Amino acid sequence: MEFLLDLAVGRYALDDLVRWGGYLVLVAIVFTETGLLIGFFLPGDSLLITAGLVAGAGGLNIWWLNVLLMAAAVVGDSVGYAIGFRTGPRIFTRQDSLLFNRRHLIRTREFYERYGGKTIVLARFIPIIRTFAPVVAGVGQMAYRRFVFYNVFGGIGWVASMTWAGYLLGRTIPNIHQYVHVIVAVVVVLSVLPIVNEVIKARRAKRPTAASTP
Repeated sequence: MEFLLDLAVGRYALDDLVRWGGYLVLVAIVFTETGLLIGFFLPGDSLLITAGLVAGAGGLNIWWLNVLLMAAAVVGDSVGYAIGFRTGPRIFTRQDSLLFNRRHLIRTREFYERYGGKTIVLARFIPIIRTFAPVVAGVGQMAYRRFVFYNVFGGIGWVASMTWAGYLLGRTIPNIHQYVHVIVAVVVVLSVLPIVNEVIKARRAKRPTAASTP
């Protein structure tokens, strides 16, 4: 837990973390972010991009990286589904704590109601939503065969797109490792944009209702 908190507050540079921890740490982080409610703050997208950059520099094998992290992402979502399926609607009444915020779960449910089963795929590319989407699917008792289809498709697409993007950048741009912090910052901004867009839409939708109230 202390390690996860250190990672969240930036005490570890991602490229150093990837080189130091290797496949084991990468698998643990991807699984935790996608499978456990406490993992919503972990840097999934930027971590995968950085892992691809390290692989491009020869520090990791890109094929093993994809196989292991795809498996971690798929298993993680399955665990999240099981948590939601077993706890049911009770999880929405759970009290907020340091590592749990009900608002994230409610926002994810609204996202799920809007996009349906596609949420399992789309959520892979949206921080926070990525962690809670399989839980909401489990609470709603989404047919497991249908969930598995979206889970596998989304997990493969997410890991492959991020790691190979980093890998190709690492192979084609000289000394790209010197700019890894800039790349990570860009990825973080792009990852957050969908959430900002949803918040803006939600606020705009509430304005007419508020204006019509006497």
